[in-house]
Amino acid sequence: MMLRRTLVALSALAALAACTKDKNVQPPSELVEIKPTLEVRELWSTSVGDGEEKLRLALGIAVDGDTVYAAARNGKVTALDAGTGKVRWKAETEDDLSAGPSAGGGLVVVGSTSGRLIAFEASTGKQRWVADVKGEVLAAPLVTAERVVVRLVDGRLRALNPADGKEAWMAEDVVPRLSLRGTSPPVRGGDAVLCGFDTGRVMSVALSNGDILWQAQLNTPRGRTELERLADVDAAVAVAGDEVYAVGYQGRVAMIALDTGQLWWTRDMSSYRGVAIDEDQLYVSTSDGGVVAMRRRDGGTVWQQAGLMRRTLSAPVVHLGAVVVGDYDGYLHWMERSGGRFVARERLGGARISAPPVVVADRLFVIDDGGKVAAFGGGGARR
Repeated sequence: MMLRRTLVALSALAALAACTKDKNVQPPSELVEIKPTLEVRELWSTSVGDGEEKLRLALGIAVDGDTVYAAARNGKVTALDAGTGKVRWKAETEDDLSAGPSAGGGLVVVGSTSGRLIAFEASTGKQRWVADVKGEVLAAPLVTAERVVVRLVDGRLRALNPADGKEAWMAEDVVPRLSLRGTSPPVRGGDAVLCGFDTGRVMSVALSNGDILWQAQLNTPRGRTELERLADVDAAVAVAGDEVYAVGYQGRVAMIALDTGQLWWTRDMSSYRGVAIDEDQLYVSTSDGGVVAMRRRDGGTVWQQAGLMRRTLSAPVVHLGAVVVGDYDGYLHWMERSGGRFVARERLGGARISAPPVVVADRLFVIDDGGKVAAFGGGGARR
């Protein structure tokens, strides 16, 4: 399995090298000067990494209560005060971390490239258990009081008991010969776990015992070559009440019924980053760097923002009444929800922002690939 994933990575690099030799390849969009109408300010920032960009793995941040948790590739896990950014505790592992942290039920859990999950007490940082899940972890696990669920690169979805890390159940899907390097993080929807797979499916599994409740075919692989048939659902799904929203690479964005898996509507779209939702709309960062707003009820397009094309965007979030994405150059961009116009811009640093920001109330927390963590808040509309 590791060999297969290595070949995927090498294929992607070869394709990228071929593209860079093409004189017709367009560069990332240049940022145009904007007149901010939304006041955004950095509240605090700190560093939890070694300052070096390495592999862009699924290392993000988690917020639980008044604490922000972050992890670095070098094995360090840090808990920060959400209000001040001051360190509450630090823990070290001997692993090269690749996913997480995730927090819930009094635990903080991270995953490693060597196929281990490490759990810490959320309040103290004391290590609780280590589990060998026998597969590379490239997506943040789901941590609840009942189960710790992790998606592995080999198509398996494993659930562990949070008390001791022992396996409770396992579900799986087949893995194509070629797929993107990345996996969809499991998400809770009621009493079920929802997750995307490399076959283009979204699967719903009972949280208690792993029974498969339904499978929805979001993307159907098509094309003459294996690259053309890539149809991975690597982005996290979004759940709102009895509705599920998902998007796949070279495929579709869809609204799915939580209880049955029925596709209520679909629209052609490609994304490996993910979606955000508010009361009425759905927002997608597309594979080519566009940002699209759609009506939740029927998938109709409300607006499209093309000013960030090819800037390798993060998944969007909603903050201060605006839509926010990060880009490859460390910028955060706020766009109005009604029309997509840029209303604010801040730069975290020079490193790429791969992980989606996390929003709690009126605060946005973000980490870049160099390990810089920051919190942003607002001061109302500018006049």
